[in-house]
Amino acid sequence: MQAIGLFGGTFDPIHNDHLRIARIFADELALESVIFLPAGDPYHKDRPRTPARHRLAMAERAVAADARFAVSDCDMVRDGATYTYDTVQIFRQHFPAAQLWFLLGMDSLLQLHTWHRWQDLVRLAGLAVAPRSGFSPAQVPPPLQEWLAGALTEGRVRILPAEAQDISSTAIRRELAEQGVSGAVPPAVNEYIRQHGLYR
Repeated sequence: MQAIGLFGGTFDPIHNDHLRIARIFADELALESVIFLPAGDPYHKDRPRTPARHRLAMAERAVAADARFAVSDCDMVRDGATYTYDTVQIFRQHFPAAQLWFLLGMDSLLQLHTWHRWQDLVRLAGLAVAPRSGFSPAQVPPPLQEWLAGALTEGRVRILPAEAQDISSTAIRRELAEQGVSGAVPPAVNEYIRQHGLYR
C-alpha cells in the first residue's frame, strides 16, 4: 500500500530541522513521499509575514535534493481558514487507497482536541508526532487520554524517534535580517532569500 506523509507548516523560512524531521518521518513510516504544505493564512497563528509565493518557492528549493519530498500549494489556494481536516480530506480524495500520515509536533498533539473536526481527522490519517522540548504524552489533557492510549496501542499514532531541537524561526529571521544568511537554512534557500531581499 502506498504511504504518503503530509507536513504542514508556515515555513517562514523552511529550515534544516524541518528537513531533518521529514527524513525521519519518511524513514520511520516507510513513506513513498512527504508532501510539504506551506500555510496560506493559518487561522490559529498570526498571518505569516512573508508572502505565500516566496514561502512556496523556498520550500521547493529546500526539498529538491530528496526524491521523496514534494511541495503542494493546496493550503495556499483555498479561501478562508484552512483547517487540517479539510486538507487531509482533499488528499484522501486524490489518494483513496493510500495510507496517509500527518506530521505534527508534540505541542500540537496536546491541543488536538481544540482542532476543527479532530475526531474525523484521525479517522482519515495516522498521526506522526515529532518530540518537542518541554512537552510529553504524559501531559495529554483529559479529553484526549482515552483516545490517545488506544491510538498508540493500535499504531495509529506514532511518536518519532527524533531528538527534540529548539530551532526558532523567529531567531532565524533575526539572523537573516542582521547577516543576510543563516546556517540553519539550506544554501539554495539562503540564495533565494538574498536574490529577493527577504527578511531585511
